[in-house]
Amino acid sequence: MKIDSIHAWEVLDSRGNPTVAVRVDLANGISGQATVPSGASTGTHEAMELRDGDVTRYAGKGVHRAVANVNRVLASELQGWDVSDQTAIDGRMIELDGTLNKSRLGANAILAVSCATARAAANSLALPLFVHLAGIGGKKRVPAMPVPMVNIISGGLHAGHNFEVQDFLVIPKHSASFSDSMEAIVRVHQATRSLLKERGYVMTGVADEGGWGPLLETNETALAILDEAIHRSGAQMNIAIDAAASHFYRDGVYHLTSETRLLSSAEMIELLASWAKRYPVVSIEDGLAEDDWDGWRVLTERLGKHLQLVGDDLFATDLKRLERGVQENAGNAVLVKMNQIGTLSETFAVVDHAKKSGFQAVISARSGETEDDFLADLAVGTGAGQIKVGSITRSERLAKYNRLLEIEDRCLLAISD
Repeated sequence: MKIDSIHAWEVLDSRGNPTVAVRVDLANGISGQATVPSGASTGTHEAMELRDGDVTRYAGKGVHRAVANVNRVLASELQGWDVSDQTAIDGRMIELDGTLNKSRLGANAILAVSCATARAAANSLALPLFVHLAGIGGKKRVPAMPVPMVNIISGGLHAGHNFEVQDFLVIPKHSASFSDSMEAIVRVHQATRSLLKERGYVMTGVADEGGWGPLLETNETALAILDEAIHRSGAQMNIAIDAAASHFYRDGVYHLTSETRLLSSAEMIELLASWAKRYPVVSIEDGLAEDDWDGWRVLTERLGKHLQLVGDDLFATDLKRLERGVQENAGNAVLVKMNQIGTLSETFAVVDHAKKSGFQAVISARSGETEDDFLADLAVGTGAGQIKVGSITRSERLAKYNRLLEIEDRCLLAISD
């Protein structure tokens, strides 16, 4: 299963911004292809996407430089390598880049090759992708269908700053199957739209990840509406919050501009605690800013025994930052985004360490996605247990959900094997 050639080109993501696509062709005639996502709500500790900076083209967001790095550097360096050794290939790309944040070759270039390599290996072995991924790094992970965490109402950077908290999501309490969960989630999504219309809220359309993006008076209004929609739909759902607090944290204070108030870390924690007490909230992501470590420790002491506290910007899918979080009791779960770190091997290292340390792991998409359904197989193959893709509208979201429905319907025997 030797690499014969690697080719990259520029494509568009769900926001109309360029991203990188790669095809890896093997000497046996089999190939694998992948495209990488891009985030809007990005943390400062993420690996670096390489953009062209030419303002005359895609407002500087073109990825010709990243594409060239695949075609002129990585393609020749990796020719003849065996795709069955994902760790070695990823390690060589990291070595060739030579920076801490993959800024030389670009995390977008490196990740696209990493994922296309894995898909080529799975295709060559005639295995479902999730089965191949479960064994990366010589591990014997147990594949499992994930519980969906689905965006219903959006604010923040995903919906034009209509209010500060980025996403209000639902998580099924219990369900006989993934397909049953999705049916119930669609009912909640529809009930939410009906409630918003009945109450005369201005609908700004769907947000970056397909959730409703209404103009609301306060952040808590979104919680109240979602709670009522759940009851109206008859679905058995809990609520998750993605505050993305780094994006309204400045000068040591949390700015709830839409509500004309400023909160300290302690006050932000009490606000989250009050919401969790009055609504069926079971998970809070990035409730505090990415470098507010003192606040995260207090938040975890205050709420960690009862709630899932997910670090996204806090951990940035970075093993060293996760290790610090485990050591300092900051959070109890990690959001896993491949392009925050830039290779599959490093992504798996984070998931594996989370499990070993008693942390939960949530496999996540980005706001700028493509129709590539790789993430669905990653969620199953890691056995992480949870997936966060976005809402149940827009094809770049549905591609992942539909792949999971396919896996559930056609591949359960492979999972049990």
